[in-house]
Order: sequence, then structure tokens, then C-alpha cells
Amino acid sequence: PVFFLLWQETLFPYIKDNVKEYLRTHWEEEECQRDVRLLRKQAQEDSGWDGAVLIPLESGGGEEEVEQVIQAVVDNVHWQMSLDRKTTALKQLQGHIWRTAYAAGHVKGEIFEDVVPAIRKWREAGMKVYIYSSGSIEAQKLLFGYSTEGDILELFDGHFDTTIGPKVESESYRRIAASIGCATNNILFLTDVAQEANAAEEADAHVAVVIRPGNAGLTDDEKSRYSLISSFTELFLPSST
Repeated sequence: PVFFLLWQETLFPYIKDNVKEYLRTHWEEEECQRDVRLLRKQAQEDSGWDGAVLIPLESGGGEEEVEQVIQAVVDNVHWQMSLDRKTTALKQLQGHIWRTAYAAGHVKGEIFEDVVPAIRKWREAGMKVYIYSSGSIEAQKLLFGYSTEGDILELFDGHFDTTIGPKVESESYRRIAASIGCATNNILFLTDVAQEANAAEEADAHVAVVIRPGNAGLTDDEKSRYSLISSFTELFLPSST
């Protein structure tokens, strides 16, 4: 569902509500300190931005100083999220907080009920299934590893995120095709975003636009241009065996 995939109603609020407690709990761990160092470096780069929040260095001043630094990290994270920033530093910390939340059962990835049966049939027919998302590969694996359908990571042959390129650029789809050893015209790309559909088509991939509750609407031109489905059960794909 779009409310989950866009993370506006589930994952983003979880970060805002729990980032301070996460930092307090994991502060002494090296992974957490790496995240803070990356955020501090990003904050320096953002110092010219209006409202930017710098993160001071610790000088060994005790618990009170640690609490001040943690608060600065929290304020920086909230500031970046308010601007919908997608910096590596922010995404890395978010991913680690979500990992903890998934493992504790506080969050589960929402999956439409038609998805898993359809993918199983495709795989039985010899097809391979990959995820390409603006969410990081780690975030993808958490979503599908701790989903409402259980751990379904075995259904996917690989994952791609925007480190391979933006989803609105055709070259990204050519890179994916080269990476998996498949011609672009043997790929079907499913999306709910017309710009992504256009980019995939420019790379000579097949495209179907998925209409789900809550998704952004399409123009009449887009509706007539693309193949539209509202469920994976509407796809009838040729066997690759």
C-alpha cells in the first residue's frame, strides 16, 4: 500500500518518535557512532542551509554532554526529514532504526494479498523477480523479510536501489538489465509512477502501471498509453522454461 511504501504513515513517524530512544540505547555501539559521524559530516556540508542543525563533537564531558549531542542528532534528523532529504547519512541511520523495529515486531511490511501467490507462479514458470526501489536495498530486505506474509525474501532474485541510478532515467534500466544478464526487452517493469514507466520504455523494457488504492492518479493520456492492472492476477506472462 502506498501509505506504507511512501512511509509517511508508518516508517517515518516511527523514526521521529523513536530516534532519541534508539540513540540512547545504542550510543556506545560502533555502528551507531559511525552513523553519528556520517550525520555530523553531512551537517557540516549543510551548514549554509537555512535551519541546518550542526552536531557537536564529544569532549568527554560526561552524561550531560552526551545527552546534548544526542539531542543535536535528533534535531538534525527531524530537520532533514522535514525537507524530505535523502542523504546517505540519514538513510543509513533510518535503516538501522527500522531494522531494530522490524526485529522487535514493532513494524511489519505491508504486502497486498495477491502478490505472493502471483510471484510464486511466475517463479514456477521459470521467471526471475527483482525489486527496484528508491528505498535502500537494506530497507527493501527488511520490508520483505518482516512482512505481513512472513519472510518472503526467497521470492526475489535480487534487489536494486538508486545507487544504480534514478528510477526516472532510462540508463538505470539498461544497467539493471546488464547486471542480471537479460535484454531489456525481456523485462517487465511494474510501477505506479508514469515517469518511471516512461524511462523504462525508453530503455525498451515492457511496462505495466499498477493501480492500487491511494496511488497518485494518472492523466487520460497516461491511462491510454500504458497497460494498466489493479492486481498481479491480471498479468498473464509467457513461461520462460
